[in-house]
Amino acid sequence: MKKISLPFTGLLTALLFMSVQSCTNSTKNNQESEKEIQPVLEEKHAETNFTKAICVLHPTEGNDVKGTVTFTKTTSGVDVVADLEGLTPGKHGFHIHEYGDCSKPDGTSAGGHFNPDHKDHGGPADMERHVGDLGNIEAGEDGKAHLELNDTMIKLNGEHSIIGRGIIVHAGEDDLTSQPTGAAGARVACGVIGIAGTE
Repeated sequence: MKKISLPFTGLLTALLFMSVQSCTNSTKNNQESEKEIQPVLEEKHAETNFTKAICVLHPTEGNDVKGTVTFTKTTSGVDVVADLEGLTPGKHGFHIHEYGDCSKPDGTSAGGHFNPDHKDHGGPADMERHVGDLGNIEAGEDGKAHLELNDTMIKLNGEHSIIGRGIIVHAGEDDLTSQPTGAAGARVACGVIGIAGTE
């Protein structure tokens, strides 16, 4: 076997050191660039006034529920309009959940109700309620449901913003009193709230 000469070994070591140093500098520069960009993005986000949002609901595993929910900022709060299909007749718990994550087949990745003020569960007309407590949506014999309400607690901007969070529709009725979720049963549909309008 031919031996590698010491000068050649030294050259290889030098090239390897230069390559590592270059990668280190590149990573450092990227991190510095991200640090410079992040405040700009945060400032831009803070300046944006979201006026409309939309959620497209998809069925969880073994269910057929689907539909859309829109949120429109008004002078009196946020108008919520929901149109769903594939439900069993009757009332179904209808809530904004903490995470915009529907990756698990049963919808549990959306977490619990959106509750930034750490309050007890209640109905949409109650002062003591989760921000995400929107009560129930009622389906007819055809499995279709339509809901219109104006809510003063949810927001499209600020610390109570629902942008990027999830909506869950439940198999059963929210009794509006049981803690912490209203005993509404399994999750039959899940969706993520996205931006639909700004000013």
